[in-house]
Amino acid sequence: MCGHRSARLLGGTEANFWRIVSAALMLSLWAYTFGGGLAGPVFPLFALSGAIGIGLGDVASFQALPRLGPRLCSLVVQCMTAPFGALIEWTWLGTTLSPWQIGCGLVVLGGVVLALIPADRVSHTRRQWTAGASFAAIAAFGTALGAVLSRKAYALTEQYAFPIDGGTAAFQRVVGGIIVAGIALLVVKRSTFGTTVDLTDPTLHRQMKQKWSGAGPWIIANSLAGQTLGVSAMQLALQTTPTGVVLAIIAVTPILIIPMAYFFEGERPTIHSVLGGVIAVAGVIGLTLSR
Repeated sequence: MCGHRSARLLGGTEANFWRIVSAALMLSLWAYTFGGGLAGPVFPLFALSGAIGIGLGDVASFQALPRLGPRLCSLVVQCMTAPFGALIEWTWLGTTLSPWQIGCGLVVLGGVVLALIPADRVSHTRRQWTAGASFAAIAAFGTALGAVLSRKAYALTEQYAFPIDGGTAAFQRVVGGIIVAGIALLVVKRSTFGTTVDLTDPTLHRQMKQKWSGAGPWIIANSLAGQTLGVSAMQLALQTTPTGVVLAIIAVTPILIIPMAYFFEGERPTIHSVLGGVIAVAGVIGLTLSR
């Protein structure tokens, strides 16, 4: 919700970059106070995980968003991420899921599809569909691969007898994500390179103040909720739980937005969105019981 507000004020690429920077600052307080900072033999792997998962995944997602719309974008990305993650981890690390876990994961994704599928027919050009679906697939694959790389990094921490907590792992991942997000921002802002800016212009100061007074609180809230607390919790989950299970539960995120959208945006939920939410939550309960 906060990311949507900040993206409307700054644009998706710039809002994404500053939320990652803000999260890096917050996570650094934890990592250098209670954690291990950037130390450890697996830092390069966590940084690569962040560059692919947070960097490439989020950048591609923000490119798919305007082409498919928020509902279809969430639908495609969320429903592809968990299968990608399970397949990559099975191919690379040999992790298998039980038939019960696979079945409950499919129930979760089925509920998400039912909740997010547009009630009205959405008109898109063939070019929009092709580009949007391609970016959504890249986003899903990047997020999934980033999660599997974190699983591999955790396996190496046990091998090297160098344990790492979720907050520190999240910090090391975000550092990698900043690099890719920064490159994307430079590409978007390339048209402004070489232009002369009068730093003493009071109009410029007023515009910048209005811009950041409006978007700043949403960026901070977004980075705290998502990239700081959310990613840290995700890293703790990946430490003990297969990627396919973790990503299937995270796929419920759009379901949780439904009541928030009602209270904050006045967007009334539909019958199929409520029914899909119930089905998805039932699948999550089943995945929890599978332990």
